[in-house]
Formats: sequence, structure tokens, C-alpha cells
Amino acid sequence: MKTGKIIIAIDGFSSTGKSTIAKQLAKELNYIYVDTGAMYRAVTLYAMKNNYVSANHLDSEQLIDNLNNIKLSFLFNAELGFAEMFLNDTNVEREIRTIEVSKLVSKVSAISEVRKKLVQEQQNMGKDKGIVMDGRDIGTVVFPNAELKLFMTASADKRATRRYKELLDRGDKVNYEEVLFNVQERDRIDSTRKDSPLTKADDAIEFDNSDMGLNEQFERIMSLVNDRKQ
Repeated sequence: MKTGKIIIAIDGFSSTGKSTIAKQLAKELNYIYVDTGAMYRAVTLYAMKNNYVSANHLDSEQLIDNLNNIKLSFLFNAELGFAEMFLNDTNVEREIRTIEVSKLVSKVSAISEVRKKLVQEQQNMGKDKGIVMDGRDIGTVVFPNAELKLFMTASADKRATRRYKELLDRGDKVNYEEVLFNVQERDRIDSTRKDSPLTKADDAIEFDNSDMGLNEQFERIMSLVNDRKQ
């Protein structure tokens, strides 16, 4: 019976719990976990700090010209139990999770040159398999031959409620309507961009977790993982 390592690709809309289930799977399987959304958020933070992007402005040429100055890395935090995002050797894990970055990340992610750079890095990370990666185009672009592909979805209001509570728990000052608008706007941009739009791979398994508990979700997905590993 073959039980080698596999690639698990998790795609889906924002705030569907992709990172949560990916971390659970990686821990259970002793796999590497890669949060590709954090990579795009880090590039967005870099663009914000250098005034390349704002709500009404995007200087894509300047950002493209400076892509080689962006160094991204994940360093494992034993206390947290997962790897944190570092931008040019600085821990930006908290900064990239703010609503301000969330508002702009889809705009930066739509730049083809940004996607090309990060996709290449992501593919290098998975060359030896044994990896769980979540994002928007993992099963369609990054790892089209992944052994297991999942597509996570949930209603917009459920996702906004989860995100709203998460931000409040962090101490951020936000209102629900702002978070809901951000969720809906990211859905629109991610699904309509020309380069690697958010779409469900033909062979991906769709999970609507609007009314599904974390334990039930984990057990169902682990069953699929075990099937693929055999």
C-alpha cells in the first residue's frame, strides 16, 4: 500500500477558514504549511509603505520595478504552532492581517508580475510534496496536479461575521458593515481579475462550511486525505 506524501491544495473565498483547516492538516500530517495569502498581503504591505498603492491609487510599474527588493520568508513560531510571515527579515504577521491591508490586497494580487513571482516561489516550496497550501489559485495554477484539491466556500454574511469577530478579538476597531463590504469586494475582484481568477478546479471537492463545525470539517477532510495517500 502506497502512503507517500502528497500535495494538498486549498482554494476558496476570503474568510472561509482555509488557513485554519490547512494548519490543522499540516500539524496532523507533519507537513509544511504555506499561507499564500500572507505572501500577497506582505507584498501589499510593502506597496503601502512605499506609497505604491492606496484606496485611490496604484503605481503598478513602481511595484513591479521593485519586486526584486522584496524578500518573503516563513519562520516557524513554536509557541504559536505555525510559521509567521517575514518581509525583508521583519515579522509582519500582525500588520498584514489588518483591515487596511485586506482592502488593498486584491488590487495588488491582480498584478500579473506579482503573481508570477509568488507562484514560482510557491511551486519551489512544494517540489518535495508533503505540503498544505491555501490561497486562490493553488489547485488551478500553482499545483494543477495536486493529489487533493479543496474549494472552501460559505455565505458572505457568515464569512464577514467570522472576520469581524477575529478583528475584534485582535483589538482592531472595525464595524461589521465595513467588513462585509470588504468580503464582497474581494470576492468580486478575485473572481473577475484577468490573471488567475478565483475559480474552482474541475477536480476540486467543494466544502460549504457555512453551518459546519471545525471538528466535523476536519474529520471529513482527513478522511479524504487518507484516501488520497493510499
